[in-house]
Amino acid sequence: MRFLQYQNSGGQAARRLSALILLTLAVLTLASCQREKAAEPERLVNVRIWPAETKRVEPYLETTGTLKAFEEVIVSSEVDGILRRIEVDEGSPVHAGMLLAEINDTDYRLDRKRSDAALKQGRASLDNARAEYKRKEALYREELITKQQFDDVSTRVALAEAELERIRATLSISQERLARTKIHSPLSGAVKEKKVSAGDYVRNGTPLFQLIRIHPLKLNFTVSEKDVAALKIGQEVSFTVDAFSGKTFRGRVNLLYPNVEERTRTLQAEAVVPNADHLLKPGYFARVQIYTQAARDAVLIPVTALLYDGPVIRVFVVRGNQAQERIIKTGNKYGEGVEILEGLKEKEQVVVVGQNNLSDGVKVHVAR
Repeated sequence: MRFLQYQNSGGQAARRLSALILLTLAVLTLASCQREKAAEPERLVNVRIWPAETKRVEPYLETTGTLKAFEEVIVSSEVDGILRRIEVDEGSPVHAGMLLAEINDTDYRLDRKRSDAALKQGRASLDNARAEYKRKEALYREELITKQQFDDVSTRVALAEAELERIRATLSISQERLARTKIHSPLSGAVKEKKVSAGDYVRNGTPLFQLIRIHPLKLNFTVSEKDVAALKIGQEVSFTVDAFSGKTFRGRVNLLYPNVEERTRTLQAEAVVPNADHLLKPGYFARVQIYTQAARDAVLIPVTALLYDGPVIRVFVVRGNQAQERIIKTGNKYGEGVEILEGLKEKEQVVVVGQNNLSDGVKVHVAR
């Protein structure tokens, strides 16, 4: 019995010792972790910043468009015949009244000569009829001829006059046909397409050339339905083309279409663009800016600073060494910058790199 009591008291002492050892180890481990945590430096997020700046801006709409020839016509033959010569080729510059081609005019010159001869004959016949009329008139007054005879000569004069008018009309037609054997340009511009060659037989109405007027040009573009109210006749537009990336061209709105396209919800518009030096070509793609308001001051930040969360737009600013979240309202874009209407003030330091890793209150390190 005493042996059993001794064994029980010995087991309890061992268990107490084990528990004491485990507790001591736990305390030592916790203390070690706290020392390691205290020794570990606080993590900072690297960022780059940009100051919000006030700049002079001129509000505008951005869109795209295409340059078109101001006028485009197809020149056709107005008479039948063989093309004797052609004076222009594709791309040739032309001016109004310039000779483009000539049709063999031999038959038309002979026809005019026949008409000239007929005119002379008609005039002679009329002169004879009028002379006879004067003689018969004198005789009729003296009652030496009958009224029937006098009426006959009066009729011959009227017929001769009518015949002369017919001959004159025929001569005019002959002269007009002869003139139309020479094809002239109706506008100043350039030859877009030559459809025939010298020696071809052409008929009245055969297309010969396609001409385009390239000074000025038309700039066709569209604006969204929500921006239609800001667009007016006479507004200045500026645009760039890839062929001259460093140069800005300008024009003025001269046409707004009467309807909005239901499928795209856009309005088509047109501007007239001067092109006296012929740098611009029809068909160029244009990036268009349409100025809608007078110039004014605005706070701008880089577009890269913006964070989108549905309809909400956020940025982070740096105050001291901490990031602060701001909800902002933006306006127009101006190149790589965007206008801030609410939420930021001039000179505040906006995070432009690293903002995706931030939350409100996080400490940051500003990279230089």
